[in-house]
Amino acid sequence: QVQLVESGGGLVQAGGSLRLSCAASGSIFSITSMGWYRQAPGKQRELVGDMERSGSTNYADSVKGRFTVSRDNAKSTVYLQMNSLKPEDTAVYYCNVLAKGWGSWTVREYWGQGTQVTVSS
Repeated sequence: QVQLVESGGGLVQAGGSLRLSCAASGSIFSITSMGWYRQAPGKQRELVGDMERSGSTNYADSVKGRFTVSRDNAKSTVYLQMNSLKPEDTAVYYCNVLAKGWGSWTVREYWGQGTQVTVSS
């Protein structure tokens, strides 16, 4: 079983910064990708940004230039550095990992518990 533990959410004023962390643990053989999604009230869950095994990244247009996804492969941890935060960034942020566990032939999807990010005006 693979577990994802998120941390770093909270309340911040517009223009401020936060860094989210997501640590994967358990019987992990390899990780295909690690990234972040978010869901605001009344909206669909959307991709914020992720990083593939190659190191290439993908970002939502709304966060490009403000958010950065990084990872520490040795620690199986992915980070989301959020700068110049806006009220519209307010949402629950979920860590997402695609990984193979030991003894598994398939890539499985795992989700963190979610962490609230609130940006005040």
